[in-house]
Amino acid sequence: MRALEELLDPREPALPLLEAWASAADLPIELLPPSADRAAVLHGLQVSTRSTLGAITYETGGILIDGGWLRMLGSGHPKLTRSLPVWNQGRSEGFLLVADDAVGGFFAINGGALGSDPGTIYYLAPDTLDWESLEVGHTAFTQWAFTGRLHDFYSGMRWDGWESDVAGLHGDRCFNFYPFLFTKEGSTRTSSRKAVPVAEQYASTVSAVGRSDS
Repeated sequence: MRALEELLDPREPALPLLEAWASAADLPIELLPPSADRAAVLHGLQVSTRSTLGAITYETGGILIDGGWLRMLGSGHPKLTRSLPVWNQGRSEGFLLVADDAVGGFFAINGGALGSDPGTIYYLAPDTLDWESLEVGHTAFTQWAFTGRLHDFYSGMRWDGWESDVAGLHGDRCFNFYPFLFTKEGSTRTSSRKAVPVAEQYASTVSAVGRSDS
């Protein structure tokens, strides 16, 4: 375990880069203030603030993107209480969950369990139940998420009025759809939806993935 002092990089911190991307973003970006426990959170994660992952973890409580449609986890905040290390305890092995969205999709950094490309971001899609490689690392993923390309990625997953629905959704909750999105009847536009805890949605998705693989 590296000491906290080794993880804090005062010479080349990634925070100015994050702030520049947020300032130039094509869509709303909210950098939440960091938790009072941010030092312990960073130490538990063992990443440097020279990286975007370390900067998000230490310098923010998390990031709400496009009105909260996409949530990047940090040290925790009342709007997004899940810190990166705590959220991953018992949920990930061979990857690190770093973000999720309003429709129950999950983003993770591959640690070897998802493919032969460690460090690459994968997306667990709620409509396919597949871990899909985005073919980029965490820094490029973060920069991408701050642009209008996010709209293209989700073009088939949004419904009329999604903006107001997501605006009232807490960062620790997401929408669950029925019929499920991974069935031929399922659609974000026609399925009924209800807000559920993200933890409940993740457990349900992982269970469904297990059934589809058997």
